Amino acid sequence: MKKSIPIFIFMLIFSVFLQAQERSVTTSVVDESGTPITGASIIVKGTTKGGITDFDGNLTLNAGSGSILSISSLGYKNQEVNVGSKTAIKVVLIEDISQLDEVVVVAYGTQKKETVTSSIVEIKSEKLADVTTPEVATMLQGKIAGVQILPDTGSPGDSPSIIIRGRSSINSTNSPLWVLDGVIIGNSDPKLNPNDVESISVLKDASATALYGNRGANGVIIVTTKRGKIGSKPQVSVSLKSAINQFNPGKFEVMNSQQLYDYQAELGNQNPWFAPDLLDRDYDWIDGATQDAFVKDASITFTSATETHNLFLSTGYYNEEGTVIGNELNRYTFRTNLDYNISDRLTIKPKLNFVFDRRDATNEASLYEAYLNLPWDLPFAADGSVVNASDAQGDDWLGRDKRNFFYDRQWNYTDSRSFDFFGSFDFEYKLLPNLTYVSTNNFRWGNYESFSYTDPRSNGGRTTNGSINDFTFRGLYRFTNQMLKYSNTFNENHTVNVLAGYEYNDSSTKNVSTTSENVVVNGKVQSVGLKPAAANGDASEFAQQSVLVSADYDYKAKYFVKGSVRVDGASAFAKDYRYGEFYSVAAGWNIHKEDFFNVKQINALKLRASHGAVGNQPGGFGFLSTYDVKFQYAGLIAAKPLRLGTENLTWEKAIESNAGIDATLFGAIDLTVDYYNKENSGLLYFRALSDQTGFSGRYENIGSITNKGIEVAASADLVNKEDFGINVGFNISFNKNEVKELADGTDIIGGSTIIREGEEFGTFYMRKWLGVNPGDGTPVYEVVDKTTGERSTTNDYNSATVQIVGTSNPDFTGGFNTSIRYKAFSLSSNWSFSYGSELYNSSRNLFDSDGFYLQFNQMVLPKGWSRWEKPGDLVTHPKPRDGGYPGSNQTSTRYLEDGSYLRLNNVRLSYNLPQSALGRLGIVGASIYLTGDNLVTFTKFSGVDPTVGGANGFTSLGYPIPRRYALGLNITF
Repeated sequence: MKKSIPIFIFMLIFSVFLQAQERSVTTSVVDESGTPITGASIIVKGTTKGGITDFDGNLTLNAGSGSILSISSLGYKNQEVNVGSKTAIKVVLIEDISQLDEVVVVAYGTQKKETVTSSIVEIKSEKLADVTTPEVATMLQGKIAGVQILPDTGSPGDSPSIIIRGRSSINSTNSPLWVLDGVIIGNSDPKLNPNDVESISVLKDASATALYGNRGANGVIIVTTKRGKIGSKPQVSVSLKSAINQFNPGKFEVMNSQQLYDYQAELGNQNPWFAPDLLDRDYDWIDGATQDAFVKDASITFTSATETHNLFLSTGYYNEEGTVIGNELNRYTFRTNLDYNISDRLTIKPKLNFVFDRRDATNEASLYEAYLNLPWDLPFAADGSVVNASDAQGDDWLGRDKRNFFYDRQWNYTDSRSFDFFGSFDFEYKLLPNLTYVSTNNFRWGNYESFSYTDPRSNGGRTTNGSINDFTFRGLYRFTNQMLKYSNTFNENHTVNVLAGYEYNDSSTKNVSTTSENVVVNGKVQSVGLKPAAANGDASEFAQQSVLVSADYDYKAKYFVKGSVRVDGASAFAKDYRYGEFYSVAAGWNIHKEDFFNVKQINALKLRASHGAVGNQPGGFGFLSTYDVKFQYAGLIAAKPLRLGTENLTWEKAIESNAGIDATLFGAIDLTVDYYNKENSGLLYFRALSDQTGFSGRYENIGSITNKGIEVAASADLVNKEDFGINVGFNISFNKNEVKELADGTDIIGGSTIIREGEEFGTFYMRKWLGVNPGDGTPVYEVVDKTTGERSTTNDYNSATVQIVGTSNPDFTGGFNTSIRYKAFSLSSNWSFSYGSELYNSSRNLFDSDGFYLQFNQMVLPKGWSRWEKPGDLVTHPKPRDGGYPGSNQTSTRYLEDGSYLRLNNVRLSYNLPQSALGRLGIVGASIYLTGDNLVTFTKFSGVDPTVGGANGFTSLGYPIPRRYALGLNITF
């Protein structure tokens, strides 16, 4: 006992000494944007001493110089900091994506990521904000395996086409279903301020989409808008962005004056107007029709979140000029989301959102014409006035169509406006501790008006002495879903979630179009026209009701199963075919939670499998016979047959199986692999009927198409330190498409494509171009003997065999991204690619015509292409001659090109301004950034853009996606 007394005294003295060395240390905890983190836990390592940060992200406690502070907060990676001699410490917590993704948005709710059994990818807002765009779909480009984003045009505000796991419908839509905050919107990109988006979930397999029943066959995209963060101080965030768009012609180039003169001299132009003085004229029509355009994007948001309310307010303005002169978009948005806890049981969730668009377009300003017009035709006279080409005499205007679009563009224009209003009153009521009633109620009002003016002085208005056209569309859409949700955990190991709901939605639309002629100059209303010329309009109504049930069970988050059933009834079908059943079953296994699993390099490993049936609903009322009543007989209104109804018509059905693996390796690599097999049956097709029937045709369910594929997605933190980090991501998808069945096995030939059993959907069917005869420079085509299959050649286009020559489906598609951060700087990039598809460049039949179109401009041959000059030349093009060669510029594989590409979608460099400088100004955080969109595309395709308008395998000189450079500033108060 006596020995222990000195030891005790020594320890007491030493403890007092340590106490004397401790001092007050203030720790400030913020996120990467400089926003204070409220409720972060700070503990002196090895002790019980600690606390949580206040509203300003600060905590003061006593610590010694040798102490280590451990800082943690939900959604962020833990950090440890050595106190040393510091009395004030600032800690920047890095978001932990694995934690943030623990709960993902799924059909009609959320689910723990570790128990998800379906193919679902969720992307948070911070991964979506790299591009400058007024619409949501473009934000997904290159970021999700199996999802192709293909722009239709580069016109301001136009939405791209989206294809998930291949095309599978002939006459119905191939677009996914959009769901916005629980409300089913339809198959078009919702008009939404991208700055309002919190996350986007893409549901790819039938198990994930089965709860959307007869509209889930093409995948589902769920958009969740922002809310405040409970515990954070009220904040105002301002986002400002300015950008410059540049016209991006790709590799496509037409000839200047000298090049065109040399070309026509080579083909032997004998016209009297073809003389050297043409070289005195050289107008660049593309330069005249396009411009460097400006983009302005501004939004302000306010968030306030407490235990009783969660408020999000947002307003935005987006303005984009088109790179083709005369096109402009102005968009105004407003949104308010409120979650208000009236009591412990009742929460109301009202939402209001409106979008106002105004689009201006100049008539008679076709980009196609700018490419076609000759450089020898000058659109402006010496005094600067616009030349009227149609009145030009002699050789003053050489272009075939004698059109100077600058002339009519002085007066003619189109102005369109739309107003979309979304109103929701949702609420949740907790009936029992584990049973909640969820009510979603929404109505949408859409109004669209367009005004088109053709001036009496313009060439387009000569025959009518000017005209005015007004078009008005109005639509009312209602949606309601009443749902019971039950969730409970038994004995800490067994978790059960069940939902059951009733859903109803309907729509009513109407449009009217009126035209008057012989109008007053600069008139803006129909009453200034002396002659009412046309009036058209139609209206439609649609309704659907549904019942849905879903249940899932998991044991210790180790084994889990899920099933769902939905019954839909739609007014688009006949009475006996109105209802259909859709279902899904799925199971999963977290192998890494098993006792026998002891692989240190594998942190998580999950197997999952699913099977389900969903539908694709055709538009219109194909079961009804329709008649045309817009004509008269013997002075009376009469009706004639138009379309024959099909009583047993029903929706297309997709049955899909999916198997997947999710893994985390070495604590830094996330890997997902999926295999799927989807068969779409009952494909809708409009079959033409004999004229003897009196009907043009009828809709039928005629066959099936399968899509099989493998998807791989991976991301890795190569370096993850406090001041330095490198992250990379990659995804790739292989899809094989096949037509399995057609009615009576009969081929469906349409233009240059064929739908045939055993072939891919998207198969090209045309004559095969074999190149140029080295002996005489004439075109050569392939002939296939129908009996023997023997192949031979011919110079006669009409004698060549029409045959299967390729497919528009790529072998694989995907994307990859990189992200590097160093202290306050970050640099990211996003790429997308497609390989193996063939793309028909239909514009080349005009611009690459071997002399057939003498009075149109021609394309400059890309590098590696050449024309025949003398016997023995091995070239890609015949010797040009006046009038061309019979059939040489008609449909053949000559214009079928490799549509593969690798595109740099976006590069972004950002800098977070130091908090020390901002705090004195009352600014919580600020960042400035530079971005570049659509910077470079690597492709063999000779046209403007291999992605524009190429969703079905055909493209021409569409409006290209601009190259864009932007400067932005984000400030939070």
